[in-house]
Amino acid sequence: MSVELLTKFLMVLFGYAMPALECFKAVEQRTGRTDQLRFWCQYWIILVLLVIFDEIAGALTSRIPMYYELRLAFLVYLWYPQTRGTDIVYETFVRPLVMQYEPNIEERLRYLRANAGDLIVFYLRNFTDKGYEVFLRVLDYVRSQASSGSKTRRFFSFRGDRAERPSFLDDDYVPGGDRRGVARQRRPRGGDY
Repeated sequence: MSVELLTKFLMVLFGYAMPALECFKAVEQRTGRTDQLRFWCQYWIILVLLVIFDEIAGALTSRIPMYYELRLAFLVYLWYPQTRGTDIVYETFVRPLVMQYEPNIEERLRYLRANAGDLIVFYLRNFTDKGYEVFLRVLDYVRSQASSGSKTRRFFSFRGDRAERPSFLDDDYVPGGDRRGVARQRRPRGGDY
């Protein structure tokens, strides 16, 4: 098992699965302990910001040595009971930053919600137009390769010189004959063997 695969497995286990279970338990508590629910909501907010950062800066983060191991350690730091890093990171970095830009974020989200149908239609239309264009280019390329006498065309051609096509048959094969030679004879039907 490679180190990268093990790290990703541990990140899924300790970064997503275990906190999700803890969040589920906090939501399902009937006693009204909102401090646990608040803690896990803060954790998920930080995690989403981290995932967004990874998606945007993926090419840069892949070049940082031991980035995924550091990320795993950070995720454990966030929820570990002795450190409770979620409270520190949320109150120090996330809350002030989001509070500063919250009106602007809300305005943009309202615009996106109002125009979601138009945006979907726009992207679908562009995708189908571009996809159709790319498909036609690929077909044109394949046709040009086939008409230029490529090896693929000669291999799959049913015309042309037999020497151009590879032979998959035995050298001693005779059309209409039997591969095992003349030694095999037809047995009479019935019980006379």
